[in-house]
Amino acid sequence: MAKQISELKLGILGGGQLGRMLIQQAINYNVTSLVLDPDPDAPCKHIANYFENGSITDFDTVYNFGKKADIITIEIEKVNIEALEQLEKEGKKVFPQSRVIRLIQDKGVQKQFFKENDIPTSPFQIVNTKEDIENSAIPFPYILKLRKDGYDGKGVMRINSAADLDKAFDAPCIIEKLVDFEKEVAVIVARNSNGDMKTFPMVEMEFNPEANLVEFLISPSTYAESLQQKAENIAKNIASAMNITGILAVEMFVGRDGELLVNEVAPRPHNSGHQTIEGNYVSQFEQHLRSIYNLPLGDTTSITNAVMINLLGEKGPEGVAKYENLEKILAIDGVFVHLYGKKYTKPFRKMGHVTIVDIDREKAIEKARYVQKTLRVIA
Repeated sequence: MAKQISELKLGILGGGQLGRMLIQQAINYNVTSLVLDPDPDAPCKHIANYFENGSITDFDTVYNFGKKADIITIEIEKVNIEALEQLEKEGKKVFPQSRVIRLIQDKGVQKQFFKENDIPTSPFQIVNTKEDIENSAIPFPYILKLRKDGYDGKGVMRINSAADLDKAFDAPCIIEKLVDFEKEVAVIVARNSNGDMKTFPMVEMEFNPEANLVEFLISPSTYAESLQQKAENIAKNIASAMNITGILAVEMFVGRDGELLVNEVAPRPHNSGHQTIEGNYVSQFEQHLRSIYNLPLGDTTSITNAVMINLLGEKGPEGVAKYENLEKILAIDGVFVHLYGKKYTKPFRKMGHVTIVDIDREKAIEKARYVQKTLRVIA
């Protein structure tokens, strides 16, 4: 007889807020969770059944940690792939699969994958040196991205003219044609080992221009049903082409011409799905668990309008975090606060998120704007 979900230990590489929210869901299924993270005070530390302080990029550390689990997953892509490949060879289940993580780790390989699989994306050029960048065939202005290790807006810059080339990254990069878009949207798709797939309804995102990360997210979208369906189909096509098991977040641009272009993908629970905890019948975290344990996928329908705000550390000094005006926002109906257990704050650090739900979309947005300007994370 197949083992029950509670009998299979879950190993998570990375102990940040995504791991924390995954464990919060795993507890409901009596799943034993094991976490490896380089931060001795990682957000997962106090809720994991087993917490190990160690490098997620070191072969031996990841390999020895993985041997303790039955199923291994990630909450960040920057992990040691070779160790995961070895664990797979020895029969451990690794989801997303190591080959998927390898593809995602390199934005150049990722873009090439889109091209080869007819996934709509912006024109790009792969460059290896600063000299290659200076001789780019893509006209100014363009976006320059590090091929590896960029996240949350880091490793991305806009090059407006030759005058900006002095500050360009001197490392393997991709150059992307600047897309004239009216909105950035996202679709999260889940796929289990049987090949069953379900998408969450498309969401609309607003970015913090200074930190270049998602600050405000509205679900569900009010774009035409035909465009939303197209976005969901693109996400499914990518998940199928990758043959992934788990969750895949697909970020896209809606062009001024109404066309969709894929920006990037992430093979794990994602910032663009946090509102699903209160806003949908199944959350992205539960859906990820269902996917990697090869269980029936849950109902992704939106229950109501949901707006999600990232709580970012205020600009200013670093130090022990204090949440100013928390009582004020908790006095509002439909406000749900998620703090990530991070002791110290610094400018633009993700310290938590707040979801606001309301059957009236405009009221949800209005409340969210109030929360955004009222609740502050200070040192």
